[in-house]
Order: sequence, then structure tokens, then C-alpha cells
Amino acid sequence: MAIPLLHTVVTWLLKKRVHDIELFIKYPNEVQRDQLMNLLQTAKKTEVGKQYGFADIKHKQYEDFVDRVPVSTYEEIAPMIERSRQGEQNIFWPTPIKWYAKSSGTTNAKSKFIPISNESLEDCHFKGGKDMLSLYFKNNEQSSVLQGKALRLGGSKEIYEENNSYFGDLSAIMIDNLPLWAEMVSAPSQKVSLMSEWETKMKAIVNETIKEDIRSMAGVPSWMLVLLQKVLAETGRESILDVWPNMEVYFHGGVNFMPYKEQYKALMPSDAVHYVELYNASEGFFGVQDQLHSDELLLMLDYGIFYEFIDMKTYGTKNEKVIPLSAVEVGTQYAVIISTNAGLWRYNIGDTIRFTSIVPYRFKITGRTKHFINVFGEELVIENANKALELVCQRHHVQLVDYTAAPIFMEGSEKGGHEWLIEFKAPPKDAAVFAKDLDKRLQALNSDYEAKRYKNMTLMPLKLHVAKPKTFYKWLKQKGKIGGQHKVPRLSNTREYLDELLGGRQM
Repeated sequence: MAIPLLHTVVTWLLKKRVHDIELFIKYPNEVQRDQLMNLLQTAKKTEVGKQYGFADIKHKQYEDFVDRVPVSTYEEIAPMIERSRQGEQNIFWPTPIKWYAKSSGTTNAKSKFIPISNESLEDCHFKGGKDMLSLYFKNNEQSSVLQGKALRLGGSKEIYEENNSYFGDLSAIMIDNLPLWAEMVSAPSQKVSLMSEWETKMKAIVNETIKEDIRSMAGVPSWMLVLLQKVLAETGRESILDVWPNMEVYFHGGVNFMPYKEQYKALMPSDAVHYVELYNASEGFFGVQDQLHSDELLLMLDYGIFYEFIDMKTYGTKNEKVIPLSAVEVGTQYAVIISTNAGLWRYNIGDTIRFTSIVPYRFKITGRTKHFINVFGEELVIENANKALELVCQRHHVQLVDYTAAPIFMEGSEKGGHEWLIEFKAPPKDAAVFAKDLDKRLQALNSDYEAKRYKNMTLMPLKLHVAKPKTFYKWLKQKGKIGGQHKVPRLSNTREYLDELLGGRQM
């Protein structure tokens, strides 16, 4: 009886939240102004607040904020964060910082420790999770998702204590702090969810969840796919729906879903299974897919985050200009800058987005500020790569597992190019034709790449290597980066990752 009653109560509470969402959709710029003022007032007596005179920012609020506070990267604020981790308080946020989300972003060895305040945990991360359900119920009024269990797949890092503070994957921090009602409808148990050794943990999750009535899933697509395949191997079933017949929705984020979409549909062959994209990171929860038949994300504006943006055409140049939400335009690719209720001030999170609508503010994630190839002026971005691969894979009837690409640098009289390593579920019949089609599709999608490829004047045709099965998995495992949020860098301006994967050879 507990679960049906819980379903009724929680569903009612979640539906009430839709009204608040409609308010910030109607008054986005006013809500954002309020967010900034609240952040400045809350933090005015912190070390950072005093340094930049937050208490004096009143009338020309945004203009003064911009004039006083510089845009920063993690490297620039790392010393402050380290002081905080050593026990100092009131540096960048007034309430005690007890949690730090350990994040590498990609596969870089150097870790980031993103501060998590009580405010950011409750009013951003958890609020985003609840809004995910609120919007889902709005679009699916007959949903019974809370009458069963939610399969969660968090990070592979347990919580570590150091100097009376705690660090680990964001997912582990959230699991450790979940409210009782959320824990009651989640699987596996907290004990299993927080296990550190990834492969042991996967076995435990399978054993614990195959007996449950799983109706929803949440996790990074690449790792969730591994788990679902293990579920089928353990049960001997052909479809996940044979194991969990009431499966209703998969909430996903962290990596582009395109390479995995067809594989999920094969595992769950039913139009009744919904796929909902999220945009959340260690730094905050930013967007939720709010429409059933569109993969655009609604920018969430009342989570204690103030947003700014940099046009990628000027990014990193002397003409770089930071603008507020009210000044963005549809179709332009922007780097995302945030100020948050965990004390990140004008922080460059390293992600890029493109707005598809400004009434309301909806967008698509396009990539990373550092994850592109622009050695020869070709400006190849993740959005181009993913779209080209999607179309070419469809044409060749193949499915992707993972990929990475890097430049071939000019040597002597030799021209440059791009080199790709792609792991397929099953390789294409003719890899050379696949490579040729991919090259053509990239030219069609990116005029700069096309110009550099014209008559092979600057760039030669791309080189393609078909990776052996589990190439990327073994590489991540070797680096201790299995599970959770760890991702393979798709595009890189250097050969660091590709050369490692190819055994240090430029082939």
C-alpha cells in the first residue's frame, strides 16, 4: 500500500510545481534579475563579496556586476576551493560547504572539486530532479511511474571524508542525501549504489533489480547500456521489456544520445517507452526536455543560477563579449557562464549551447568549448560530428559504440587532415566507403570544413580506424575512469587521446 499512496501524494505535489515553471517561462528576464540580486545579497559578506563590493551593487545591478567580477575558469578559482576544502568557510558562499563533487569533466587526470552548498543541493540539483518528474507528469497524465521503482545508475566513486568535508561523484552525493520518499522508489539500494568497484557494483545492481518492478531509469547512456546488456545476459531474455514490462521512461544526460538511440530502441522495442533528456552537471542542473516530441531543452531559470553567454565566434578573442540571457539570439552557439548558489561567480563551465527558441528559452547542447578541431580553420564542432555520424550510420545500417577524432598535423610538404577512431556494434561492410560518406557529410554540414577540403588544398580526406570491441571501455578502465560521468573526448585539437588509443602511433 505504501507505494500507491506515495504515488498519489508525490504526483500531486509535483503537479503543483508546474505553475511555478509557467511563471518563469512567462517572466524569464525578471526571474533572472531576481536570481542575481538574491545571490549578491546572500554572498555580500563573504570574502569574494567584500572583494567585489556586492553590497554596493544595487541600481545598475547587472552592469556593475559585470564591471566588478571577472569571468573565471576552474584553474583560476582552484586555490579558493582548495582553501575551502581545508576547512576555511565564508570564502565564496556564506553557508558551510560540506560537499564537493569530484569531476574530471572528460578523461583528464586532473580532478575538479566543485563546491556543493546545501542551497545548491536542495534548490538546484534536487529541484531539477523533481521538475524532471513534474514536466513528465504534465506530458503523461496517466503515468504510473511512481507505482514502481526507478533504476538509478550513479558514479563508481564512494564518498570520501577529508578535513570534515566530503567528496565523490555528484550522483553519489545526491544518493547519500536523497529524501526518504525518493529513496523508497529507487533501486538498487543505497549500499549497492555507492559501491566503488564498478564491475562488482554492476553485478550487484543486476542481481538486486531484476526482481523489482522497474518503471523508469536515470543515468548516462553509455554506462546504462552496459548495465542493460548485463541484465539481458543474466536473465536470458531478449528484451528489457520482458524483464521489466512496466518500463515507461528513461531520463538521460551526460553525453549525446544519438549514438545510442537505436540500440535502446532495440533493447526496448515499444513506442510506449519515453526518452527524456536532461542537462545537469556537477556545477548545477540547467535544462529539462519539456516536450514529448522534441529534444529541445527548457532552460530552468529559478534554481539559484544566473546565466550569461559568450558568442563562440568571439570566444577567446579580444572582441569577446559576455551577454545576459535577455540578449541571446536563436541559432547562435554560445559558451555558458554561470553564477550559482554554491559560490561560483561568472564561472565558465566549458559547455556550449544553441538556442532554438527564446519564447520560451529552449536550447540544444552543442558541445564543449575545448572539444572541437580547429587546427586548420575548419571549426569542426561536436554538433557537426554527431549529426554527420547519425546520418551516415543510418545509411550504412550500423550502430555506434563510441568514437574520437583528432588532427593529423602538417609535416613538411604533407597536408593535414582528420583522423577518426570509431567503435561500432558491428562494423560497416566497407569502412572505406563509410569514411568517404562521413567526409562528404561533414562538408555538407560545415562550410569551413568544406572550404578546407576543397580539392584537398588544406585538408586531405579523413582517415578512419575501426576500433576493436571494447577498445574505449578498456582504455577508460586502464585510466580508472569506468562508470558514472566519465566520457571519451569526442573531438580534440591535440592527438593526446587518439595516440594513446592507437598505441602512440600516428597512422
